[in-house]
This record gives sequence, structure tokens and C-alpha cells, in this order.
Amino acid sequence: MKATLYDISGKKKGEIEMPEIFNNSIREDLAMKLYETFKERQEYSNSPRAGKRHSASGTISHKRHDWKGHYGHGMSRIPRKIMWRRGTQFFWVGAEISGTRGGRQAHPPRLNRRPRKINMKEISIGMNSAYAATANKEFLDKRYSSLTKTDIKLPVVIESKLEKIKTKDFIQALKNIFSNAFGIVLQKKEVRAGKGKLRNRRYKSNAGLLLVTGKNEKVRMSGIDIVKVNDVVIEDLYPLGRLTLYTENAVKEFGGKK
Repeated sequence: MKATLYDISGKKKGEIEMPEIFNNSIREDLAMKLYETFKERQEYSNSPRAGKRHSASGTISHKRHDWKGHYGHGMSRIPRKIMWRRGTQFFWVGAEISGTRGGRQAHPPRLNRRPRKINMKEISIGMNSAYAATANKEFLDKRYSSLTKTDIKLPVVIESKLEKIKTKDFIQALKNIFSNAFGIVLQKKEVRAGKGKLRNRRYKSNAGLLLVTGKNEKVRMSGIDIVKVNDVVIEDLYPLGRLTLYTENAVKEFGGKK
């Protein structure tokens, strides 16, 4: 497979031969399995003691003449904590259980899930599929529904001289390379419409462009994700078909991957 090589101004410079990794068949199932396994590294759950830090325990006795009992008071048998007492008169507040204020959560996410296992060969195939999807126009259109007509020839490679140009010149080069697809190149953050603002989802943003550089290249720019070729993980490329720009050095270092 050959890709178009662009210079730092965004003009076509020539062609470059891409490594065999971009010609691999795309296994969506293994890419998804790798992504799910990667996401399971950080478990999510509430604290084991959340909602259980009260002195309330057991249920209130409804026996006759029982100390601290509530026989004939018409009270439910839920655990209660004592707020104050005057002799044999008590003021109780429900606690501990899920139906009470400050109680535990009814069905919280649990940490005792069985982790999903994946072997080394599946990891390799899943990552290779993710790389190959960045060179597949069908997966690009599938991921970005806002792209109606674009003449991007994938994969996209730029010469390794990005350290020498300014940010505004690099943005102009991206405009020249991606033309009508430039709207999805830069990351955008905006306030969400609707009630999501009240539910810890105030902002929503897009992923933007992924720039894969060589291990010795130092490129800094806000608005896009910049990752060295040895540090790319499945989370950077999933869902499959992410808009990705490779530097010339990164493509050469891909030659050692299988």
C-alpha cells in the first residue's frame, strides 16, 4: 500500500510505501475485545462502607414491655438511629438501608466481576486491526457520520519536520491536507444541551485528530492528540476508523511491527 506524503505546508510531496501492518484484515471483534479488556483495568464502584457508617443496627423491637421497643407505635421495622431520647421516649431516623436518607446504594456496581482474559496473539491482531482501520475509508465514514463527501486518501503521512514550524502554520497545513474534513480535526468542547448539565455531564467534546510521531520527535500542539508510535494504545484508535496523521519517522518505525 502506498500513501501520499505531504510536506509541512500541506502540499503533496510524493508517495511513501506503507508497512504491511496497514494491509492486515480488520477483525472488529478482537479490536472490541481488546478495548473492553483495556477499559477493565480501572474498576468502578462505591466505597464498601458507603451508607453504612451509622450506629443503627438491626430492627426495632415490637415486643411488649421491651426496652427501646416500639410496640403499638405503628413504626416499620427498618434500622433506625437515635437522634435524641427523653427517658423512654426516643426520636428515631431510618438509616443504613437503601430507602433511607444517607443510606447505602440499592444496587451499586461491584468489584468482584471476573476479568476478561485476552491472549497475546489476540492483542496483536486487535491492535493491527485498529491501525489498518485508520487506512480504510469505509471505517472512517462509519465513525464520522458528519462527513458526507470527502476526498481524503488514507492513510495520511506528513514529513518529519513538525518541530520547526509554528502552530498556526501547522493548522494551515492541516486545512490544506484535510480540506472539507477539517471540521473534525481540532477538538471542540461545548456545553451539553438538556438535563445532562445537572448530572455531571456538563460538557461534551470530540476526539479530534490523532498525530502519531516517531519516538524521538517532540511535537507540541493543543487541539489534537499527539502520541509516540510506541505509546499508542487501543483506546486512542477505538472506535475503529479514527482520523489519524502519521509522521514519516513513525511510518519507518512501524516497519518493525507485525
